[in-house]
Amino acid sequence: MELVICAGCPGGDALAAAVEAACPGVRVARAPCLSVCGRPATLAAQAPGLATYVFAGLDAGDAPDVAAFVAAWGAARDGWIEDARPLGDLRLRLVTRVPAIR
Repeated sequence: MELVICAGCPGGDALAAAVEAACPGVRVARAPCLSVCGRPATLAAQAPGLATYVFAGLDAGDAPDVAAFVAAWGAARDGWIEDARPLGDLRLRLVTRVPAIR
């Protein structure tokens, strides 16, 4: 599992640090730009065999919801989360979800 956070977004570095603390054991990478500039900060979640998710409009305070997402994502068949309500406000910040490659 890898979470990629836009370091070019305002608040991106603070979000990355908070997510690293909230999601031990999950790789957190920083990218220069994820091209969702109108809704900073942006986070993409990717892993082999799992759906890819992109969320925008996040800040460091969203780290607990990101941790809930990581748990649900890893537990879901192919990473496809059917019920996003446990993800808190994060579910309202979804930009896209792409099915896993089969």
